[in-house]
Amino acid sequence: MVELVVPTVELRESWLDSLKEWGAAHQDGAGLGEGDEVESPEGFARWVARLRRQADHSIPVDPGRVHASYWWIVEDETYLGAISLRHELNDFLLDAGGHIGYGVRPSARRRGLARWALGATLDRARELGLARVLVTCDDSNVASAHTIEGNGGVLEDVRTTTLGLTRRYWIDL
Repeated sequence: MVELVVPTVELRESWLDSLKEWGAAHQDGAGLGEGDEVESPEGFARWVARLRRQADHSIPVDPGRVHASYWWIVEDETYLGAISLRHELNDFLLDAGGHIGYGVRPSARRRGLARWALGATLDRARELGLARVLVTCDDSNVASAHTIEGNGGVLEDVRTTTLGLTRRYWIDL
């Protein structure tokens, strides 16, 4: 059964396998930053702890960041992807990044996981009291555009951002 789980060190090996599939030190929606060292168990644990702290409004976030919740898409103890919900928008997120970011490891794509995870995260956005959310994707990412549209996304515009040509969708909650 597929579920959303809060990031955990118990899935480190599966997460690292996924990182190899992505082919770079980046996974969309995972919250992996340039300074995060995830190869060692200690570094991975520090990163997971940082992700968990970002959801806690009693703890200030780093400059340029906003509070966010992270979940991993997991099936039978296998990490399949990640999704994040930013609790508010700063200038960068309003222009390019949006409230929600997600990514599915290459070997798990074309199963509807992103669409399912986005729908589940919209429920959590409602619980936070958000009335609508911005979800973006690269203009050439047809699969992601279909995922967003399948969850009620209405295209506001396509614009050049710091991330490139970006499709910007709003979803009313």
